[in-house]
Amino acid sequence: MPLKFFLKLYLRLLGLTVVVLLLCYGLFSGINSVRLQSWQEQYPEPLLRWLAALPNPQDSYHWLGQLHDFRVVPPENLTLSSVTLERLGYGQVVALETSLGWRVLVQGHHGMVLELQLRDSYREVAESMAYIALAHLNQSLPEQRQEVMARLSETLAITLAPLDDDAMLPADDVLARVSERGLAFYRPHDDSDAATILLRLQDGTLVTLSLPAPFDPWHWGVWMLMLVLVSAVLAAALCLLMRDVDRNLRAVESVAVRIARGELGARVEQNGRTQVSRLANAFNGMAEHIQRLVGVQREMIHAVSHELRTPVARIRFGVQMLDGCNNSEMLQKQLDGIDGDIQELDELIDEILTYARLEQGGPVFTQVETSVTDIVRQVVDEQQLIRPETVIESDIPEASERWALSDVEPRHIHRAIQNLVGNAARYADGKVRVVCQLDESNCRIDVEDNGPGIPEEDWEKVFTAFARLDDSRTRTSGGYGLGLSIVRRILYWHGGQAFVSRSDDLGGAKFSLVWPRKKPVDSLL
Repeated sequence: MPLKFFLKLYLRLLGLTVVVLLLCYGLFSGINSVRLQSWQEQYPEPLLRWLAALPNPQDSYHWLGQLHDFRVVPPENLTLSSVTLERLGYGQVVALETSLGWRVLVQGHHGMVLELQLRDSYREVAESMAYIALAHLNQSLPEQRQEVMARLSETLAITLAPLDDDAMLPADDVLARVSERGLAFYRPHDDSDAATILLRLQDGTLVTLSLPAPFDPWHWGVWMLMLVLVSAVLAAALCLLMRDVDRNLRAVESVAVRIARGELGARVEQNGRTQVSRLANAFNGMAEHIQRLVGVQREMIHAVSHELRTPVARIRFGVQMLDGCNNSEMLQKQLDGIDGDIQELDELIDEILTYARLEQGGPVFTQVETSVTDIVRQVVDEQQLIRPETVIESDIPEASERWALSDVEPRHIHRAIQNLVGNAARYADGKVRVVCQLDESNCRIDVEDNGPGIPEEDWEKVFTAFARLDDSRTRTSGGYGLGLSIVRRILYWHGGQAFVSRSDDLGGAKFSLVWPRKKPVDSLL
Protein backbone atom coordinates (compact mmCIF):
# COMPACT_ATOMS: atom_id res chain seq x y z
CA MET A 1 0.00 0.00 0.00
CA PRO A 2 1.22 3.54 -0.64
CA LEU A 3 2.76 5.55 2.18
CA LYS A 4 -0.07 8.08 1.89
CA PHE A 5 -2.60 5.46 2.97
CA PHE A 6 -0.64 4.54 6.10
CA LEU A 7 0.01 8.21 6.92
CA LYS A 8 -3.69 8.96 6.65
CA LEU A 9 -4.50 5.94 8.82
CA TYR A 10 -1.97 6.93 11.49
CA LEU A 11 -3.22 10.53 11.51
CA ARG A 12 -6.78 9.33 12.02
CA LEU A 13 -5.69 7.05 14.84
CA LEU A 14 -3.74 9.91 16.40
CA GLY A 15 -6.74 12.21 16.06
CA LEU A 16 -9.03 9.61 17.63
CA THR A 17 -6.53 9.10 20.46
CA VAL A 18 -6.40 12.85 21.14
CA VAL A 19 -10.20 13.07 21.11
CA VAL A 20 -10.51 10.13 23.52
CA LEU A 21 -7.86 11.63 25.83
CA LEU A 22 -9.62 15.00 25.84
CA LEU A 23 -12.90 13.24 26.47
CA CYS A 24 -11.38 11.30 29.36
CA TYR A 25 -9.88 14.47 30.82
CA GLY A 26 -13.17 16.32 30.53
CA LEU A 27 -15.10 13.43 32.07
CA PHE A 28 -12.54 13.03 34.86
CA SER A 29 -12.59 16.73 35.71
CA GLY A 30 -16.37 17.03 35.51
CA ILE A 31 -17.10 13.89 37.52
CA ASN A 32 -14.57 14.72 40.23
CA SER A 33 -15.78 18.31 40.42
CA VAL A 34 -19.25 17.04 41.34
CA ARG A 35 -17.83 14.35 43.66
CA LEU A 36 -15.56 16.83 45.44
CA GLN A 37 -18.48 19.23 45.96
CA SER A 38 -20.53 16.41 47.45
CA TRP A 39 -17.63 15.20 49.63
CA GLN A 40 -16.95 18.72 50.97
CA GLU A 41 -20.57 18.84 52.09
CA GLN A 42 -20.81 15.32 53.51
CA TYR A 43 -17.50 15.05 55.37
CA PRO A 44 -17.91 18.13 57.67
CA GLU A 45 -21.67 17.57 58.03
CA PRO A 46 -21.56 15.60 61.35
CA LEU A 47 -19.37 18.30 62.90
CA LEU A 48 -21.58 21.15 61.69
CA ARG A 49 -24.76 19.30 62.72
CA TRP A 50 -23.33 18.89 66.20
CA LEU A 51 -22.46 22.59 66.38
CA ALA A 52 -25.84 23.65 65.00
CA ALA A 53 -27.61 21.60 67.66
CA LEU A 54 -25.98 23.55 70.52
CA PRO A 55 -28.59 25.54 72.52
CA ASN A 56 -26.65 28.78 72.32
CA PRO A 57 -25.04 29.74 69.00
CA GLN A 58 -22.25 31.46 70.86
CA ASP A 59 -21.21 28.10 72.34
CA SER A 60 -19.82 27.23 68.92
CA TYR A 61 -16.99 29.71 69.45
CA HIS A 62 -16.05 27.78 72.57
CA TRP A 63 -15.33 24.72 70.44
CA LEU A 64 -14.08 26.09 67.11
CA GLY A 65 -13.44 29.80 67.45
CA GLN A 66 -9.78 29.31 68.23
CA LEU A 67 -9.20 26.67 65.59
CA HIS A 68 -10.60 27.94 62.30
CA ASP A 69 -12.01 30.89 60.47
CA PHE A 70 -15.40 30.34 62.02
CA ARG A 71 -18.35 32.60 62.58
CA VAL A 72 -22.04 32.54 63.36
CA VAL A 73 -24.04 35.14 61.43
CA PRO A 74 -27.66 35.84 60.47
CA PRO A 75 -28.56 34.69 56.91
CA GLU A 76 -29.38 38.23 55.82
CA ASN A 77 -25.78 39.29 56.46
CA LEU A 78 -24.47 36.75 53.90
CA THR A 79 -24.11 37.46 50.21
CA LEU A 80 -25.44 34.21 48.81
CA SER A 81 -27.49 33.15 45.82
CA SER A 82 -31.16 32.40 46.17
CA VAL A 83 -30.50 28.71 45.51
CA THR A 84 -27.91 28.54 48.30
CA LEU A 85 -30.22 30.36 50.75
CA GLU A 86 -33.03 28.00 49.82
CA ARG A 87 -30.81 24.95 50.47
CA LEU A 88 -29.75 26.40 53.82
CA GLY A 89 -33.42 26.93 54.65
CA TYR A 90 -34.04 23.24 54.06
CA GLY A 91 -31.29 22.42 56.57
CA GLN A 92 -28.75 21.22 53.99
CA VAL A 93 -24.99 21.65 54.32
CA VAL A 94 -23.65 23.83 51.51
CA ALA A 95 -20.00 23.91 50.39
CA LEU A 96 -18.79 26.79 48.23
CA GLU A 97 -15.34 26.79 46.63
CA THR A 98 -13.30 29.97 47.09
CA SER A 99 -9.78 31.09 46.26
CA LEU A 100 -8.74 30.25 49.84
CA GLY A 101 -10.33 26.83 50.00
CA TRP A 102 -13.89 25.83 50.88
CA ARG A 103 -16.67 27.71 52.64
CA VAL A 104 -19.00 25.29 54.45
CA LEU A 105 -22.32 26.57 55.80
CA VAL A 106 -25.28 25.16 57.71
CA GLN A 107 -28.25 26.82 59.35
CA GLY A 108 -28.97 25.93 62.98
CA HIS A 109 -32.36 25.55 64.63
CA HIS A 110 -31.92 29.01 66.10
CA GLY A 111 -31.89 30.52 62.57
CA MET A 112 -28.25 31.55 62.60
CA VAL A 113 -25.86 30.31 59.91
CA LEU A 114 -22.64 28.62 60.96
CA GLU A 115 -19.86 29.32 58.46
CA LEU A 116 -16.60 27.40 58.47
CA GLN A 117 -13.66 28.34 56.19
CA LEU A 118 -11.42 25.35 55.43
CA ARG A 119 -8.10 25.16 53.67
CA ASP A 120 -7.25 21.48 54.34
CA SER A 121 -10.72 20.11 54.88
CA TYR A 122 -9.75 16.57 55.76
CA ARG A 123 -7.24 17.46 58.49
CA GLU A 124 -8.93 20.55 59.91
CA VAL A 125 -12.32 18.88 60.33
CA ALA A 126 -10.66 15.80 61.83
CA GLU A 127 -8.72 17.86 64.40
CA SER A 128 -11.87 19.81 65.28
CA MET A 129 -13.72 16.57 66.05
CA ALA A 130 -10.64 15.34 67.96
CA TYR A 131 -10.68 18.41 70.26
CA ILE A 132 -14.41 17.93 70.88
CA ALA A 133 -13.84 14.25 71.72
CA LEU A 134 -10.83 15.08 73.89
CA ALA A 135 -12.81 17.66 75.90
CA HIS A 136 -15.76 15.33 76.46
CA LEU A 137 -13.58 12.38 77.45
CA ASN A 138 -11.55 14.48 79.91
CA GLN A 139 -14.80 15.64 81.53
CA SER A 140 -16.18 12.12 81.88
CA LEU A 141 -15.49 9.53 84.56
CA PRO A 142 -13.37 6.50 83.61
CA GLU A 143 -16.35 4.17 83.91
CA GLN A 144 -18.36 6.43 81.57
CA ARG A 145 -15.77 6.77 78.83
CA GLN A 146 -16.88 3.73 76.88
CA GLU A 147 -20.40 5.12 76.67
CA VAL A 148 -19.11 8.60 75.79
CA MET A 149 -16.90 7.16 73.05
CA ALA A 150 -19.84 5.27 71.57
CA ARG A 151 -22.05 8.36 71.64
CA LEU A 152 -19.39 10.61 70.07
CA SER A 153 -18.55 7.98 67.43
CA GLU A 154 -22.19 7.83 66.37
CA THR A 155 -22.72 11.61 66.44
CA LEU A 156 -19.50 12.65 64.66
CA ALA A 157 -19.32 9.61 62.29
CA ILE A 158 -15.89 8.61 63.62
CA THR A 159 -14.46 5.61 65.50
CA LEU A 160 -13.08 6.12 69.03
CA ALA A 161 -11.26 3.30 70.79
CA PRO A 162 -8.73 3.09 73.64
CA LEU A 163 -5.21 2.08 72.66
CA ASP A 164 -4.42 -0.85 74.97
CA ASP A 165 -1.94 -2.77 72.80
CA ASP A 166 1.61 -1.39 72.97
CA ALA A 167 2.32 -3.02 69.61
CA MET A 168 -0.12 -0.60 68.03
CA LEU A 169 1.75 2.47 69.24
CA PRO A 170 2.75 4.88 66.46
CA ALA A 171 6.23 6.23 65.81
CA ASP A 172 8.11 8.30 68.40
CA ASP A 173 7.57 11.58 66.56
CA VAL A 174 3.79 11.04 66.79
CA LEU A 175 4.05 10.35 70.52
CA ALA A 176 6.12 13.50 70.94
CA ARG A 177 3.43 15.60 69.25
CA VAL A 178 0.79 13.98 71.46
CA SER A 179 2.75 15.00 74.53
CA GLU A 180 2.92 18.62 73.33
CA ARG A 181 -0.63 19.17 72.02
CA GLY A 182 -2.65 16.33 73.48
CA LEU A 183 -3.36 14.95 69.98
CA ALA A 184 -1.45 14.05 66.81
CA PHE A 185 -2.68 13.55 63.23
CA TYR A 186 -0.91 10.69 61.41
CA ARG A 187 -1.38 7.88 58.92
CA PRO A 188 -0.78 4.46 60.45
CA HIS A 189 0.27 2.78 57.18
CA ASP A 190 2.04 4.23 54.14
CA ASP A 191 -0.41 2.53 51.76
CA SER A 192 -3.50 3.65 53.70
CA ASP A 193 -5.46 6.72 52.65
CA ALA A 194 -7.45 6.99 55.89
CA ALA A 195 -5.78 8.92 58.73
CA THR A 196 -5.86 8.43 62.50
CA ILE A 197 -5.65 10.92 65.36
CA LEU A 198 -4.05 9.82 68.62
CA LEU A 199 -5.57 11.48 71.74
CA ARG A 200 -3.93 11.67 75.19
CA LEU A 201 -6.36 12.19 78.05
CA GLN A 202 -5.46 13.99 81.27
CA ASP A 203 -4.92 10.71 83.08
CA GLY A 204 -2.50 9.50 80.40
CA THR A 205 -4.93 7.20 78.59
CA LEU A 206 -4.34 6.96 74.83
CA VAL A 207 -7.35 6.92 72.54
CA THR A 208 -7.38 6.52 68.76
CA LEU A 209 -9.80 8.41 66.55
CA SER A 210 -10.15 6.67 63.20
CA LEU A 211 -11.34 8.77 60.26
CA PRO A 212 -13.05 7.82 57.03
CA ALA A 213 -10.97 7.82 53.88
CA PRO A 214 -10.25 11.24 52.34
CA PHE A 215 -11.52 12.28 48.93
CA ASP A 216 -10.09 9.93 46.29
CA PRO A 217 -10.20 11.31 42.73
CA TRP A 218 -9.10 7.89 41.43
CA HIS A 219 -11.92 5.92 43.00
CA TRP A 220 -12.84 2.72 41.17
CA GLY A 221 -16.32 4.08 40.57
CA VAL A 222 -14.85 6.96 38.56
CA TRP A 223 -12.87 4.52 36.48
CA MET A 224 -15.93 2.40 35.85
CA LEU A 225 -18.07 5.39 34.89
CA MET A 226 -15.36 6.75 32.58
CA LEU A 227 -14.91 3.32 31.04
CA VAL A 228 -18.64 2.98 30.41
CA LEU A 229 -18.95 6.49 28.93
CA VAL A 230 -15.82 6.22 26.76
CA SER A 231 -16.90 2.76 25.60
CA ALA A 232 -20.31 4.14 24.70
CA VAL A 233 -18.74 7.01 22.73
CA LEU A 234 -16.34 4.69 20.92
CA ALA A 235 -19.17 2.25 20.21
CA ALA A 236 -21.28 5.06 18.79
CA ALA A 237 -18.38 6.33 16.65
CA LEU A 238 -17.63 2.79 15.48
CA CYS A 239 -21.31 2.25 14.73
CA LEU A 240 -21.44 5.42 12.61
CA LEU A 241 -18.22 4.46 10.83
CA MET A 242 -19.35 0.90 10.22
CA ARG A 243 -22.72 2.15 9.03
CA ASP A 244 -21.02 4.08 6.25
CA VAL A 245 -18.71 1.15 5.49
CA ASP A 246 -21.68 -1.25 5.49
CA ARG A 247 -23.62 1.04 3.16
CA ASN A 248 -20.68 1.27 0.77
CA LEU A 249 -20.11 -2.49 0.90
CA ARG A 250 -23.80 -3.09 0.25
CA ALA A 251 -23.52 -0.85 -2.82
CA VAL A 252 -20.62 -2.98 -4.08
CA GLU A 253 -22.60 -6.14 -3.28
CA SER A 254 -25.68 -4.94 -5.18
CA VAL A 255 -23.55 -4.14 -8.24
CA ALA A 256 -21.95 -7.60 -8.01
CA VAL A 257 -25.44 -9.16 -7.95
CA ARG A 258 -26.48 -7.10 -10.98
CA ILE A 259 -23.38 -8.19 -12.89
CA ALA A 260 -24.14 -11.82 -11.95
CA ARG A 261 -27.62 -11.33 -13.47
CA GLY A 262 -26.04 -10.23 -16.72
CA GLU A 263 -25.99 -6.42 -16.33
CA LEU A 264 -22.35 -6.12 -17.30
CA GLY A 265 -22.56 -2.33 -17.56
CA ALA A 266 -23.34 -1.91 -13.82
CA ARG A 267 -20.75 0.09 -11.89
CA VAL A 268 -20.27 1.21 -8.28
CA GLU A 269 -21.09 4.92 -7.93
CA GLN A 270 -18.48 6.90 -6.05
CA ASN A 271 -19.58 10.06 -4.28
CA GLY A 272 -16.32 11.50 -3.03
CA ARG A 273 -13.65 9.59 -1.14
CA THR A 274 -15.13 6.84 1.01
CA GLN A 275 -13.62 4.12 3.19
CA VAL A 276 -14.05 1.61 0.37
CA SER A 277 -13.21 3.87 -2.55
CA ARG A 278 -10.12 1.77 -3.35
CA LEU A 279 -12.29 -1.35 -3.33
CA ALA A 280 -14.86 0.39 -5.56
CA ASN A 281 -12.14 1.45 -8.00
CA ALA A 282 -10.74 -2.08 -8.12
CA PHE A 283 -14.23 -3.54 -8.49
CA ASN A 284 -15.13 -1.17 -11.32
CA GLY A 285 -11.86 -1.97 -13.03
CA MET A 286 -12.58 -5.68 -12.70
CA ALA A 287 -16.13 -5.17 -14.02
CA GLU A 288 -14.83 -3.25 -17.02
CA HIS A 289 -12.28 -5.97 -17.69
CA ILE A 290 -14.95 -8.67 -17.45
CA GLN A 291 -17.27 -6.71 -19.72
CA ARG A 292 -14.49 -6.26 -22.23
CA LEU A 293 -13.56 -9.94 -22.09
CA VAL A 294 -17.17 -10.99 -22.56
CA GLY A 295 -17.45 -8.59 -25.46
CA VAL A 296 -14.24 -9.88 -26.96
CA GLN A 297 -15.40 -13.47 -26.58
CA ARG A 298 -18.75 -12.63 -28.14
CA GLU A 299 -17.05 -10.92 -31.07
CA MET A 300 -14.53 -13.73 -31.31
CA ILE A 301 -17.23 -16.39 -31.45
CA HIS A 302 -19.06 -14.43 -34.11
CA ALA A 303 -15.88 -13.78 -36.11
CA VAL A 304 -14.56 -17.31 -35.73
CA SER A 305 -17.85 -18.78 -36.92
CA HIS A 306 -17.65 -16.49 -39.94
CA GLU A 307 -13.97 -17.24 -40.60
CA LEU A 308 -14.47 -20.99 -40.38
CA ARG A 309 -17.31 -21.13 -42.85
CA THR A 310 -15.16 -20.42 -45.93
CA PRO A 311 -12.39 -23.04 -45.45
CA VAL A 312 -14.91 -25.62 -44.16
CA ALA A 313 -17.13 -25.02 -47.19
CA ARG A 314 -14.13 -25.37 -49.47
CA ILE A 315 -13.08 -28.60 -47.78
CA ARG A 316 -16.62 -29.99 -48.07
CA PHE A 317 -16.73 -29.00 -51.73
CA GLY A 318 -13.29 -30.55 -52.33
CA VAL A 319 -14.36 -33.82 -50.66
CA GLN A 320 -17.44 -33.95 -52.87
CA MET A 321 -15.29 -33.31 -55.94
CA LEU A 322 -13.03 -36.23 -55.00
CA ASP A 323 -15.87 -38.68 -55.63
CA GLY A 324 -16.12 -37.69 -59.27
CA CYS A 325 -12.40 -37.22 -60.01
CA ASN A 326 -11.01 -39.82 -62.42
CA ASN A 327 -8.09 -37.70 -63.52
CA SER A 328 -5.04 -38.04 -61.27
CA GLU A 329 -4.02 -34.46 -61.95
CA MET A 330 -7.42 -33.13 -60.98
CA LEU A 331 -7.41 -35.40 -57.91
CA GLN A 332 -4.07 -34.03 -56.77
CA LYS A 333 -5.30 -30.49 -57.30
CA GLN A 334 -8.31 -31.11 -55.06
CA LEU A 335 -6.12 -32.75 -52.41
CA ASP A 336 -3.72 -29.78 -52.48
CA GLY A 337 -6.68 -27.43 -52.09
CA ILE A 338 -7.99 -29.38 -49.11
CA ASP A 339 -4.51 -29.42 -47.58
CA GLY A 340 -4.27 -25.67 -48.04
CA ASP A 341 -7.64 -25.16 -46.39
CA ILE A 342 -6.60 -27.35 -43.45
CA GLN A 343 -3.39 -25.32 -43.15
CA GLU A 344 -5.45 -22.14 -43.17
CA LEU A 345 -7.66 -23.53 -40.38
CA ASP A 346 -4.58 -24.48 -38.37
CA GLU A 347 -3.15 -20.97 -38.70
CA LEU A 348 -6.48 -19.43 -37.79
CA ILE A 349 -6.79 -21.57 -34.65
CA ASP A 350 -3.23 -20.67 -33.67
CA GLU A 351 -3.98 -16.96 -34.06
CA ILE A 352 -7.20 -17.27 -32.09
CA LEU A 353 -5.54 -19.15 -29.23
CA THR A 354 -2.68 -16.67 -29.09
CA TYR A 355 -5.01 -13.69 -29.04
CA ALA A 356 -7.29 -15.30 -26.41
CA ARG A 357 -4.32 -16.08 -24.16
CA LEU A 358 -3.03 -12.50 -24.38
CA GLU A 359 -6.47 -10.93 -24.05
CA GLN A 360 -7.66 -12.89 -21.04
CA GLY A 361 -4.76 -12.15 -18.74
CA GLY A 362 -1.66 -12.77 -20.74
CA PRO A 363 1.07 -15.34 -20.31
CA VAL A 364 3.46 -15.23 -17.42
CA PHE A 365 6.20 -13.20 -19.00
CA THR A 366 9.74 -14.01 -18.02
CA GLN A 367 11.50 -10.86 -19.09
CA VAL A 368 15.21 -11.11 -19.63
CA GLU A 369 17.81 -8.63 -20.75
CA THR A 370 18.02 -9.04 -24.53
CA SER A 371 19.37 -6.99 -27.42
CA VAL A 372 16.43 -5.39 -29.23
CA THR A 373 18.56 -4.50 -32.25
CA ASP A 374 19.53 -8.16 -32.68
CA ILE A 375 15.83 -9.12 -32.70
CA VAL A 376 15.11 -6.42 -35.30
CA ARG A 377 17.93 -7.65 -37.56
CA GLN A 378 16.73 -11.23 -37.21
CA VAL A 379 13.17 -10.32 -38.17
CA VAL A 380 14.36 -8.25 -41.15
CA ASP A 381 16.56 -11.11 -42.43
CA GLU A 382 13.74 -13.66 -42.04
CA GLN A 383 11.13 -11.50 -43.79
CA GLN A 384 13.57 -10.61 -46.60
CA LEU A 385 14.00 -14.31 -47.36
CA ILE A 386 10.24 -14.86 -47.40
CA ARG A 387 9.52 -11.80 -49.57
CA PRO A 388 12.52 -11.23 -51.88
CA GLU A 389 10.42 -8.98 -54.11
CA THR A 390 10.23 -6.35 -51.35
CA VAL A 391 13.19 -4.34 -50.06
CA ILE A 392 13.17 -4.67 -46.26
CA GLU A 393 15.83 -2.66 -44.49
CA SER A 394 16.70 -1.74 -40.91
CA ASP A 395 17.76 1.70 -39.72
CA ILE A 396 19.65 1.43 -36.42
CA PRO A 397 21.59 4.58 -35.41
CA GLU A 398 24.85 4.09 -33.59
CA ALA A 399 23.45 5.88 -30.53
CA SER A 400 20.68 3.28 -30.26
CA GLU A 401 23.18 0.42 -30.18
CA ARG A 402 24.40 1.76 -26.85
CA TRP A 403 20.96 1.14 -25.30
CA ALA A 404 20.14 -2.05 -27.22
CA LEU A 405 19.76 -4.21 -24.10
CA SER A 406 16.20 -4.17 -22.77
CA ASP A 407 14.08 -6.25 -20.37
CA VAL A 408 11.74 -8.10 -22.75
CA GLU A 409 10.21 -11.48 -23.43
CA PRO A 410 12.21 -12.18 -26.64
CA ARG A 411 9.74 -14.56 -28.29
CA HIS A 412 6.76 -12.20 -27.98
CA ILE A 413 8.68 -9.07 -28.97
CA HIS A 414 9.99 -11.02 -31.97
CA ARG A 415 6.44 -11.95 -32.94
CA ALA A 416 5.18 -8.36 -32.51
CA ILE A 417 7.89 -6.95 -34.80
CA GLN A 418 7.43 -9.84 -37.21
CA ASN A 419 3.68 -9.18 -37.48
CA LEU A 420 4.28 -5.51 -38.27
CA VAL A 421 7.04 -6.20 -40.82
CA GLY A 422 4.99 -8.97 -42.44
CA ASN A 423 1.92 -6.70 -42.74
CA ALA A 424 4.03 -3.85 -44.09
CA ALA A 425 5.63 -6.12 -46.72
CA ARG A 426 2.22 -7.44 -47.72
CA TYR A 427 0.80 -3.99 -48.39
CA ALA A 428 3.98 -2.12 -49.42
CA ASP A 429 4.80 -0.99 -52.91
CA GLY A 430 8.26 -2.55 -52.79
CA LYS A 431 9.89 -1.03 -49.72
CA VAL A 432 9.73 -1.47 -45.92
CA ARG A 433 11.93 0.24 -43.33
CA VAL A 434 12.37 -0.71 -39.64
CA VAL A 435 13.74 2.15 -37.53
CA CYS A 436 15.11 1.66 -33.99
CA GLN A 437 15.11 4.61 -31.62
CA LEU A 438 16.49 3.48 -28.28
CA ASP A 439 17.52 5.63 -25.33
CA GLU A 440 18.16 5.22 -21.63
CA SER A 441 14.46 5.08 -20.71
CA ASN A 442 12.45 3.77 -23.67
CA CYS A 443 12.58 1.57 -26.71
CA ARG A 444 10.79 2.55 -29.92
CA ILE A 445 10.46 0.51 -33.11
CA ASP A 446 8.89 2.14 -36.18
CA VAL A 447 7.85 -0.02 -39.16
CA GLU A 448 7.15 2.08 -42.28
CA ASP A 449 6.12 1.16 -45.82
CA ASN A 450 5.45 2.98 -49.09
CA GLY A 451 2.03 1.42 -49.58
CA PRO A 452 -1.38 3.16 -49.71
CA GLY A 453 -1.38 3.80 -45.96
CA ILE A 454 -4.35 3.79 -43.57
CA PRO A 455 -6.98 6.55 -43.31
CA GLU A 456 -6.68 8.47 -40.08
CA GLU A 457 -10.24 7.64 -39.04
CA ASP A 458 -9.27 3.93 -39.10
CA TRP A 459 -6.04 4.20 -37.08
CA GLU A 460 -7.67 2.77 -33.96
CA LYS A 461 -9.93 0.34 -35.76
CA VAL A 462 -7.03 -1.67 -37.21
CA PHE A 463 -6.10 -2.90 -33.71
CA THR A 464 -9.57 -4.35 -33.16
CA ALA A 465 -9.81 -8.13 -33.35
CA PHE A 466 -11.08 -9.46 -36.73
CA ALA A 467 -11.33 -5.93 -38.07
CA ARG A 468 -10.62 -5.38 -41.81
CA LEU A 469 -10.66 -2.19 -43.77
CA ASP A 470 -12.49 -1.63 -47.02
CA ASP A 471 -9.50 -0.28 -48.93
CA SER A 472 -6.48 -2.16 -50.26
CA ARG A 473 -6.01 -3.94 -46.93
CA THR A 474 -8.86 -6.38 -47.51
CA ARG A 475 -9.35 -10.09 -47.39
CA THR A 476 -7.58 -10.46 -50.69
CA SER A 477 -4.36 -9.44 -48.97
CA GLY A 478 -4.66 -12.35 -46.55
CA GLY A 479 -4.74 -12.47 -42.75
CA TYR A 480 -7.49 -12.91 -40.20
CA GLY A 481 -7.59 -9.49 -38.53
CA LEU A 482 -5.84 -10.69 -35.37
CA GLY A 483 -2.19 -9.80 -36.01
CA LEU A 484 -2.36 -6.19 -34.88
CA SER A 485 -4.55 -7.07 -31.90
CA ILE A 486 -1.91 -9.54 -30.79
CA VAL A 487 0.78 -6.87 -31.24
CA ARG A 488 -1.10 -4.42 -29.02
CA ARG A 489 -1.62 -7.00 -26.27
CA ILE A 490 2.06 -7.99 -26.33
CA LEU A 491 3.03 -4.35 -25.87
CA TYR A 492 0.42 -3.97 -23.14
CA TRP A 493 1.97 -6.78 -21.10
CA HIS A 494 5.38 -5.12 -21.58
CA GLY A 495 4.01 -1.88 -20.14
CA GLY A 496 4.05 -0.13 -23.51
CA GLN A 497 1.70 0.68 -26.35
CA ALA A 498 1.30 0.26 -30.11
CA PHE A 499 -0.14 2.88 -32.44
CA VAL A 500 -0.27 3.78 -36.12
CA SER A 501 0.35 6.99 -38.06
CA ARG A 502 1.52 8.06 -41.52
CA SER A 503 5.13 7.79 -42.66
CA ASP A 504 6.60 11.16 -43.59
CA ASP A 505 9.46 9.61 -45.61
CA LEU A 506 7.81 6.69 -47.42
CA GLY A 507 4.24 7.96 -47.51
CA GLY A 508 2.56 4.74 -46.36
CA ALA A 509 1.57 3.46 -42.95
CA LYS A 510 3.85 3.78 -39.95
CA PHE A 511 3.34 1.38 -37.04
CA SER A 512 5.17 2.19 -33.80
CA LEU A 513 5.97 0.11 -30.73
CA VAL A 514 7.03 1.92 -27.55
CA TRP A 515 7.83 0.33 -24.16
CA PRO A 516 10.08 1.06 -21.15
CA ARG A 517 13.63 -0.21 -21.61
CA LYS A 518 13.85 -1.55 -18.06
CA LYS A 519 11.17 -3.40 -16.15
CA PRO A 520 9.50 -1.14 -13.52
CA VAL A 521 10.82 -1.66 -9.99
CA ASP A 522 7.34 -2.38 -8.53
CA SER A 523 6.92 -5.33 -10.89
CA LEU A 524 9.99 -6.93 -9.34
CA LEU A 525 8.53 -6.88 -5.83
